[in-house]
Amino acid sequence: MRERFRDVSPEAQELQPILTGLFGEYAARYGDYFSRNAEVELTEWYLAPQGLFIVLERNGEIIATGAYKPFDAQTAEIKRIWTKPTLRKQGLAARVVQELERRAQRAGYRQIYLTTGFRQPEAVRLYLSQGYQAQFDLNRDPEEFSQPPFDGRLRFTKALLAEKLSKTA
Repeated sequence: MRERFRDVSPEAQELQPILTGLFGEYAARYGDYFSRNAEVELTEWYLAPQGLFIVLERNGEIIATGAYKPFDAQTAEIKRIWTKPTLRKQGLAARVVQELERRAQRAGYRQIYLTTGFRQPEAVRLYLSQGYQAQFDLNRDPEEFSQPPFDGRLRFTKALLAEKLSKTA
């Protein structure tokens, strides 16, 4: 069993069925809740040097995806975390997040920002398990965040640790 990460364009033909499925999952959970203030996405945001879109492959098959784009000069925003449905709960999404963090740090980012929806408890658990700080009250019913003054997005941040400088004596 051979696994590897590979950089791709978000417009790559091989990604389109995956992204269609991902957006279908969002639609099944949320209906058109997020469509009223949908984000405009530009491909170039996800291309080096400021962004990245990766796939995790196993024996040539894409089994997980993830991306980041610039949020601001110091902060990368993680997006498009997806794992093949039959392979979920095996730590693949955590591996993707860790790879994105590593690559964002190498690209010069000092912090990660991300959002997930109020009906994605598995995503909340993933990000908390990876050391992200919730920017919302974890003790509230997540459905409350779908009502004004909230916008349905659960925000997280994480500082990327500065790489240790090796000192030669």
